Amino acid sequence: MILRLLLLLLLLSAAFLGKAQNPIIQTKFTADPAPLVYRDTVFLYTSHDEDDAKGFKMYNWLLYTSTDMVNWTDHGTVASTKSFSWSPQNGAWAPQCVARNGKFYLYCPIHVKGIGVLVSDSPYGPFTDPLGKPLIKNSIDDIDPTVYIDDDGQAYLYWGNPNLYYVKLNKDMISYSGEIVKSPTKPTNYQEGPWFYKRKDNYYVAYASTCCPEGIGYSMSTSPTGPWNYTGMLMDSDPRSNGNHPGIIDYKGSTYLFGFNYALSKAISSTHSERRSVCVDKLTYNSDGTIQKLPFWSATGVDRTAVLNPYKRTEAETIAWSQGLKTNKGVNGLYVTAIDSDDYIKVKGVSFEKGAKEFMASMASTSPNAVIELHLDSPTGTLLGALKVKQTGSLENWLVQSCKVSRQGGIHDVYFVFKGTSNNTLRFDWWQFNQ
Repeated sequence: MILRLLLLLLLLSAAFLGKAQNPIIQTKFTADPAPLVYRDTVFLYTSHDEDDAKGFKMYNWLLYTSTDMVNWTDHGTVASTKSFSWSPQNGAWAPQCVARNGKFYLYCPIHVKGIGVLVSDSPYGPFTDPLGKPLIKNSIDDIDPTVYIDDDGQAYLYWGNPNLYYVKLNKDMISYSGEIVKSPTKPTNYQEGPWFYKRKDNYYVAYASTCCPEGIGYSMSTSPTGPWNYTGMLMDSDPRSNGNHPGIIDYKGSTYLFGFNYALSKAISSTHSERRSVCVDKLTYNSDGTIQKLPFWSATGVDRTAVLNPYKRTEAETIAWSQGLKTNKGVNGLYVTAIDSDDYIKVKGVSFEKGAKEFMASMASTSPNAVIELHLDSPTGTLLGALKVKQTGSLENWLVQSCKVSRQGGIHDVYFVFKGTSNNTLRFDWWQFNQ
């Protein structure tokens, strides 16, 4: 497996072993992060590079969620090019989702076809196309939409490569008023991938700058339509990341910058391919509203903002870091698969404040020797217990299984280390500890 090999190579480095957080998704190649804060959850919409991509091979958009910024739950495909009757198969580029009046609007660029919009009553979807045609069909520049709803209720849609355009959206969020405007003050070094937002009295547009490699620049204005005054770089261009695409949110009192690098892809080949991996780091504002530059995506990522409750059902595809493994979708939802011996899942910041006596997991297995070892704080750390997984007859039959665990208090990273399995003989759906 491609992902298994590249992750093994990464994990041989002490810089990654036991503490790596970037890239934040390892089971798939992800790019063009579009974070949305809704209630207490970060919804992270991404584009998706296929495992065998060399150029841009992108058929769908994915969704991940987190309430602690370190453990990300995979929700699989949230929409695809098939969501649009007018779209070709390939070309699912950088999206953004916004919420308004109880509905969720996913703006999707389809390469050379324009920008479409999908609507749902839930951030998880299903999303449908209310127009049956592109919302924006202006020029070949029509990629990378970003949307912001201002304090007065006016919504703006920005987009474009290599020029920057905007239009005022109507309250229905699926139509616009007035003319499409080509910004007369295109920010210095602007290339593509704009991310438009407001903080206090300042408007910001961050973007992929120069090419290639692409860094992340930003400009500021006191008006939502400019003029845009080039302010600086959030991250200089770096040969480790041929492209980039910023996504910026405020969450639980901090500001976070999402983007991507090619670390997982380059771990298996020095030949460039468009197989990207989403990363996140914290941003710091100066007193005048400018932003301090980051050197590059850190290996360790960001600190957790909350602890994880082990006493309720947690999906197996909730992952802070993993070795090997993929996720797939079945009749009952997503599960972890492609599990080989010594692969593992790391879940960060698990709070055993009430101790634990039992571990439960929903498994499907055709392996006679499969075991899940439960370790604390590293793949070889303190052993809580070991679940000897019973065979279930087929990989479509699920059985809730359990084992005793030694009582342990405190907050720990938990590693689910798999033994005695190979060739897709084990699937993992969910887990829970009991007192």
